[in-house]
Amino acid sequence: MPSRTPGFFDGTATKVVLKVLVYYAVLIGFGVFALRELPRFPGLSTYVTEPMFGGGVPAPAVAQGVPGALATSPDQATLAVMVSMAMVAAILLSLPVAWVYQLTRAKRGYQQSVVQLLIILPLVVSGIVVLVKFSLALAFSLAGIVAAVRFRNTLDDSKDAVYVFLATGLGLAAAVDIQVATAISIVFNITVLALWYTDFGHSAAALEGRIAAQRLQRAKELARTGTFVAQIDSEVLRNMSKDQLEGVAERAWRRAHDDSSGDSKGSAGKEARLRVKTRDAEKMRGAFDPLLDDYVKEWRIGGVTIDEDGVHTIDYFVELKKKTEPDELLSLVRTACGSDLVEATLN
Repeated sequence: MPSRTPGFFDGTATKVVLKVLVYYAVLIGFGVFALRELPRFPGLSTYVTEPMFGGGVPAPAVAQGVPGALATSPDQATLAVMVSMAMVAAILLSLPVAWVYQLTRAKRGYQQSVVQLLIILPLVVSGIVVLVKFSLALAFSLAGIVAAVRFRNTLDDSKDAVYVFLATGLGLAAAVDIQVATAISIVFNITVLALWYTDFGHSAAALEGRIAAQRLQRAKELARTGTFVAQIDSEVLRNMSKDQLEGVAERAWRRAHDDSSGDSKGSAGKEARLRVKTRDAEKMRGAFDPLLDDYVKEWRIGGVTIDEDGVHTIDYFVELKKKTEPDELLSLVRTACGSDLVEATLN
């Protein structure tokens, strides 16, 4: 059973999926009605149904025998109607994409700015494409403007970049062929929901356990080299708050002066409590539990709780081996949990 199953059938996820399905059903029904009724309006039969909905070269250009020719520029009123229709279609088709983004990225890398971008970007792209497709000069001018303007914002996750690329494609398709834009939106959301539900690409628990052990071994070997302090400073300390740095400094001072009072509860021969807070308990236990016997004499689970944010709190009661340092066990927890770890304490 995939690890996403419990979250998938909770109230929030079910409501989002049902909302997307009903929305697409209503949107497709309205689109079929619009395709039948719009050609009846004067001035729209040539410039709306042909270039925007048909996806081919407009009828006037075909009649003149000009393959791939640009459409004859319509009057301002008709052009305004076409731009408005394309922009509205882009918004309607990007809304379900934004809902799916909010659902699948709720706990990992969610950004409100990306959600708003998924609505605004297709809107802008569709309006511009409708404007420039009737003028070769405008098309070349737009290419020069885009080349001159550079966006400074960087995305933290490659998945967000895929969403931005999709938003651009939706805007382009909404201005050229709304039927294709609808297909892109539906197929993309189905694929994303399927990957999220099945947790596709998630490695097996046994494999994760071996990977965790290998990472811990590499960390221990690195600690014996001269580059250890430099890497700790550049990769760990620079991202810590002032309070966290002061706590690390105090612990390092005690360690340097052989003051073991702070570690007495976690020393060998005494039972200590290891509390782990993680967003994915099944993944964490699958990678962490098989390795515990190598570091502790005995261990047991004291309890597992889940808070309103979906964070699992797991209490382990362990008796460390003499050769095991408390920091080694905490490092193993961090490696096993990865980005899902919220907090790990041993006392």
